[in-house]
Amino acid sequence: GVVDDDALRSSAGTRLDEAFEAARPSGRLERIFGTRDFFRLWIAQVVSATGDWLGLFAIIALADQLAPEGSKGTAIALVLAARVAPGFFLATAAGVIVDRLNRKRVMVACDVGRALVLVTLPFVDTIVGLVVASFLLELLTMMWQPAKEATVPELVPREKLTAANSLNVTAAYGMFPVAAGTAALLAKAAEAVPDEGWVTNLRLNEEGLAFYVDALTFLVTALIIWRIAIPVRSRKERQATERGSLDLGRAIRELREGWRLVGRNRIVRSVNVGLATAVMGAGMVVVLGARFVDEVIVGREADFHAVLFSLGVGMAVGVASAAALQNRINRLRGFTSALIGAGVVLLAAASVDRLSLMIPLVVLLGMLAGPSYVLGFTLLHENVDNEIRGRVFAALLVLVRLCALIALAVGGVLADLLDGLSDLWWDQEVTVLGAVVELPGSRLTMWIAGVIIVVAGALATLSLRSGAREQGGVASESEATAQ
Repeated sequence: GVVDDDALRSSAGTRLDEAFEAARPSGRLERIFGTRDFFRLWIAQVVSATGDWLGLFAIIALADQLAPEGSKGTAIALVLAARVAPGFFLATAAGVIVDRLNRKRVMVACDVGRALVLVTLPFVDTIVGLVVASFLLELLTMMWQPAKEATVPELVPREKLTAANSLNVTAAYGMFPVAAGTAALLAKAAEAVPDEGWVTNLRLNEEGLAFYVDALTFLVTALIIWRIAIPVRSRKERQATERGSLDLGRAIRELREGWRLVGRNRIVRSVNVGLATAVMGAGMVVVLGARFVDEVIVGREADFHAVLFSLGVGMAVGVASAAALQNRINRLRGFTSALIGAGVVLLAAASVDRLSLMIPLVVLLGMLAGPSYVLGFTLLHENVDNEIRGRVFAALLVLVRLCALIALAVGGVLADLLDGLSDLWWDQEVTVLGAVVELPGSRLTMWIAGVIIVVAGALATLSLRSGAREQGGVASESEATAQ
């Protein structure tokens, strides 16, 4: 028989309901979120995204600890590749599977599953175990994400969908600085706790605390989503989706089809290449950030989290500024200038050896990287016809994931290779104008990443200018014909 929903409510769930009732959107909030249920889903995304970033930082730090000397970059690359590769090959199949199931139950089950995986991570002591755990986390995330995306239109009025998508992006990426700050606080807390007895048995070190807090965020997210009144599709509706195919090659076809459409517009092609190449450079920074701080800055463990927090703050300021000023600036020039500027600042940040100098440079890096992302997507929206926009953005996302995978796979290996060559040729340091400059592989690779971003920005500048002249010429010809 049917069980009354009220009978299933735990005291924690009841208190959660009361909290949401007190914060029920009204007035301005109601105009922003549209419905109470979408407000709940958005809060769940905020909590989940904070945990996602926190877990990612902890996984990178743990991989750095577990890897043997001389292969730390390779180990981190393997672990991160396990988070990226499944999405590239299996994302389409996951979407088809989710369409056949109850989406609410899928999201709750995936959140609980991720929490269970995370509470085991403090006890993982091999790179292989970390790779397997990362792979499982990504599989569950791949099921959760399409279920959430498919649920949004059921909770939000059609006229509010654009605003809802913007809020979703804000929840996903806006929590980066919050998670980085939380990671720094947990690192300080771990330093204050004596490393003995039950603390050691429960692995309550910096990474262990981060994994436990991350697991808690997913349990909170599961509880919030369980309380949302998501419309349940009938069995007939779910069975209708079984005509879908678990086609693992669809990502490649989407990429090929999208680029065929992109090739018609030089501006759109340039933005795609610029953003994707920049992601490749940024991916190398993610792989090597902790290692660079450890080898060059030679600071405490919390210093890397301070760098991440600074990057997140800079990105938040940059994105907000670009969103506020995008109608007052030349978007073509702003996009390429921000991209080139980010590469130059990355080169400078990789050249310093003091945290007091690196922090402001990293803030500036974020302030330039954020606008390049916002302006690039705005240019795509403006220059792509509505009927092909979905395929073009699908192609961009696949390309970005491919470039991220390449960066994660190559960045660590390249750093290890350059580390050996630097040791062989220069004993890992050179003297410039009387000053000793250390040349570990991580610094050399980050310089290469900076150059990649600068070159991508320069090529995008040349292509965009050519595309703008072409469009201007076509417009002039059209006006002359009309006259």
